[in-house]
Formats: sequence, structure tokens, C-alpha cells
Amino acid sequence: MSQQKLNITFGILLLLDFILLLFVSDSLSISHKEVDIYYADGRNILWYLTHLSTEIFGNNNIALRLPFVLFYISSVILAYALTDDYFSRPIDRFISICIFMLLPGLNSAALVLDSSIIVVFCTLLYLYLFKRFGKEYYILLVLFLFIDNSFAILFLALFFYSLQKKDNTLLIISLLLFGISMQMYGFEIGGRPRGYFIETFGIYASIFSPILFLFFFYTLYRVGLKGERDLYWYIAFTSLGLSLLFSLRQKVDVADFAPFVVIAIPLMVKLFLHSFRIRLKIFRRYHYTFAKVMLSILILNLFVLLFNKPLYLVLQKNDKHFAYKYHGIYELSQELKELHILSVTCQNEKLQKQLEFYGVSKGNKYYLTIYKKDNYHDKIDIKYYDKLIKSYYLLLLK
Repeated sequence: MSQQKLNITFGILLLLDFILLLFVSDSLSISHKEVDIYYADGRNILWYLTHLSTEIFGNNNIALRLPFVLFYISSVILAYALTDDYFSRPIDRFISICIFMLLPGLNSAALVLDSSIIVVFCTLLYLYLFKRFGKEYYILLVLFLFIDNSFAILFLALFFYSLQKKDNTLLIISLLLFGISMQMYGFEIGGRPRGYFIETFGIYASIFSPILFLFFFYTLYRVGLKGERDLYWYIAFTSLGLSLLFSLRQKVDVADFAPFVVIAIPLMVKLFLHSFRIRLKIFRRYHYTFAKVMLSILILNLFVLLFNKPLYLVLQKNDKHFAYKYHGIYELSQELKELHILSVTCQNEKLQKQLEFYGVSKGNKYYLTIYKKDNYHDKIDIKYYDKLIKSYYLLLLK
């Protein structure tokens, strides 16, 4: 297939992906953590993005998540643009971007209020400008310093990269920015060893899918051993290495590290395809099997992530659903509005703020609780596929 046809196919897939993410966004209610971000007193980039979007499109689920979906789409475009001359064949580039788009962790980052997808975009933007114009954009690095604390990992990776390249300017600036970042945000490395290594490894496996992450781990080791280290490798290896090292003695927030790991997908694809092609056809059976299993798991994981509500049908406890905290509140607000109730007093402040986002304010006529009372005025059941997910009770206040 020619590069032009692959570009058209990529464009179609990206458009379908965008539509699908908007569809899924509409099904996710604002969570407790997200309501803290949206109504926070201290304003950060997440606050500004969400408020700008809801000011334009109104308080709804799509508007709340639209900025992060757009950062995801922009990240995919940048990742595709970065590999225009990275592979020897156009189809390799297409395979690489498809795997990138299928990553469960990347798609989940596009659907929640979190800085991870912004960090991915900023890192890819820096790499693209570096590749396109062949020089460092130090002003971007300084800007990154004020966007998120996790960019300290990028600064450290650039420091190690500058040692190999013997770039004294990059060495000094990256080390200086790393120091400033540590001073501004800090990084907790104390505590007794508690053995979070396996847990951290498991989280990465869920971000990539288990088999893919194992091969990715092997790729970083293999490339590092052979000495063919490029900037992709330095960023991914620094991030993954630090997170696994710190996890030996403390619990690590993988969301700070994962955005820098996923950008090295082209490195993994390049190694796999090279290993595949140097073998005779009769010796490629294991590669075919690995590719089929890996793609099947990726697609299955992504399907479950995007269409997760049917999982309630097989779970004994609803709160064990991985997206439970993103379900039910929007539906609750709509049920209240159908009852012509636009103000309630809730049992906790988080639920109060969640309903406020959807236009149900605080009032003194009704009290809303999840606990059953003998004298309740009305009961609201939230159901998916006819299975009861949550129940709320309305009481009249005297």
C-alpha cells in the first residue's frame, strides 16, 4: 500500500477514533476527583481548560472532557508526523501509529481530567520541533516547568542524553530545570521498603497490555545493550527505570511516569519488525503468533475500556467496576429534573458539587442520601441494562 493510501486510512481511523471518544465521553459522569479539580480554589491548567470548554459548550460530559480528547488527537497526529522517516517502509509507520492509538492507557488518559495526556502532547511537540528544525527549543522546556511536576523526568532524560551527545548547553539547562522542578514540586523518596515493584509493573502492564509491555521492557533492554540509544530511548528508559526503582521502597504515582514511556512505541515496533524480517518465512511462526495475541489483547482491552457498562452484568458487586466512580451522577441529575427538583441537600459535599455541575443546586426542601430511610419521599434507581447500579433516597425536609 502506498504512503498516500496509508495517510488517507490513518485520517479515517483518526476521525472514527475522535467520534468514538466523544461518544464515550458523553457516558461518563464527573467523578469525585474531577469535581475537586473543576471547583478548586487553586487554579491550574486543568481548571482553565475545563472551564474554557464548559463556558463555550455548557456544563455537560462532552464539554468537560473535550480538551483532553483534543490533546489525544493532537498527540496521535504528532506521533504520526514524527515517524515519517523513522521506518524503512510506510506500512511499518502505519503499524506503529495503530498500536499507539490502541493503547488502553492512552485512551483512558483522553477521557479523564488528568494532566497525563497534556504531558504526552507536550513531549511529542518538543520531539517534533527538535526533529523538524534540528535544534533545542529551550523556551518550551521552561514553559513545561510550569505545566506539570512530571516534566522533571523529561529534564533528567535530556540531561542523560546530553552526556552522550556532549551537548554542554543542553546539559546545563536540563540540569538547571530539573533542580528548579525539584525545588518547586519536590519528590518524596523516603519511607521504608514496602515492595510496590510488582504493583507498579502491573499498572504498566494494564497501560500497555501485559504481553506488549513485556516486549516493550525487552526492547529498552535490548536497545540499551546494543548502544543504539536515541532520544526516544533515553526518555522512556529514564521514566520507566526511575518509576521501578522508586517502587522498591514506596508507592509510585505511575501517571507521572507513563506519559514518557508510551512515546517509545516506534522503537519497539522497529525492533520487532526487524527481528521478523531477518528470518526466513518458515521461522516466523512465533512472530505471527505473538503479533496476533498482542493485537487481540489490545483490541479487547480497548473495547472493554470504551464499552464498559455491560461489565456490571457479570460483577457481583457494582463498586468493583473500574469505572464505577464515573457512572450514575449524570443520570441522577436527569431523574431529579424529571421530578421537577432543581435543588437538594446532599449527604456529602462531593455529591453536592457533582450535581451542581449538572444544574442541580443546593436547596433546603429535599435531602438526598444513599441510605434507605423509612420515611423517604421518593427513590431513584440508576440502572444499566436493567441491572440496578445505585439507589438514592429523597426525603422532605421540614
